[in-house]
Amino acid sequence: MEWIGSLITNATHANVDTALLCFPHEPDSCLRTARFVVIRFVMYILMLPTILMTVFGNMLVIITISYFKQLHSPTNFIILSLAVVDCLLGSMIMPFSMVRWVEGCWFLGEIFCKIHSSLDMTLSIVSILHLCLVSIDRYMAITDPLSYKMKVTNDRVVVGIAVIWLFSFSFSFGVVLSNVNLDGLEDLLMLSSCVGNCALIFNRQWGVIAALVAFFVPGTIMSCLYLKIFHVARKQAKVMAERTTIGNCETKNRSSEQRERKAAKTLGIVMGIFLLCWLPFFIMTIADPFLNFSTPVDVFDVLVWFGYLNSTCNPLVYGFFYPRFQKAFKMIISKYVFHLNDSGNLTL
Repeated sequence: MEWIGSLITNATHANVDTALLCFPHEPDSCLRTARFVVIRFVMYILMLPTILMTVFGNMLVIITISYFKQLHSPTNFIILSLAVVDCLLGSMIMPFSMVRWVEGCWFLGEIFCKIHSSLDMTLSIVSILHLCLVSIDRYMAITDPLSYKMKVTNDRVVVGIAVIWLFSFSFSFGVVLSNVNLDGLEDLLMLSSCVGNCALIFNRQWGVIAALVAFFVPGTIMSCLYLKIFHVARKQAKVMAERTTIGNCETKNRSSEQRERKAAKTLGIVMGIFLLCWLPFFIMTIADPFLNFSTPVDVFDVLVWFGYLNSTCNPLVYGFFYPRFQKAFKMIISKYVFHLNDSGNLTL
């Protein structure tokens, strides 16, 4: 999410070599970021595989859930929608962000800058809210398994996904196009204005609001629900262990302990990756306006790409950790990539 809170003060000077300008023939051109060719090459080498992994990893999840009818469940429909969001982020946002960071210039004009910033903000919020929706779904499945299938239906999941999209789109485009995030920053913007700049910045008020809406509120909900899930799963494991007979008590206890450890490990990975990827960025989003926008641009870009990595890791966390997905992935890859399975339709 390109919420870069640091003002870019690349004003053009008359004695600057035109090779260092984003637009050499523009009198108000921004300066290019001064980097060695080797550094630019290394940056592209690191970011291109990340983009490809994000796109193709999420495409694999999309194809898998769409192909196998056995995976058509409310939970998997949320994961399918999440994969679509992360695939769009990887294909429509990350490549342009990569070029802008490496080159230090935005070459596509002010209108597309607005669109890119709005979509970046929209897709990032949608992705995070999908993770929150997954946690709500899992909480209901664990705490009330008897009525879960009656309460959580495909239609209700679709409605929930639609609400997430509508809210994220309205919030993001509303903020960016109305420029409410720039209130009170007019003097600073005049000093930093130049052609080739595409930085989405926030004043103090909207830096806090955006961080609360996009991260801290859904993140708190996720944390509370996953802690509750772990507590309930642990309690259920103890109940099952107490119901075992003396003869098979040791085996049952061992099985319960294994399930408990697996649940703890999975939930720990889910929350760990989510917090690792997004927490530093949103802390800086709040703090930077209070620090007079003194954070270096490269630092913010690093934090932005840490956030993007959450979309790269989502297929691994929500797909590869589940045995049925693992089996489905192997079957699809072997049949359509390596052509090892030509036995007709695939079934789980």
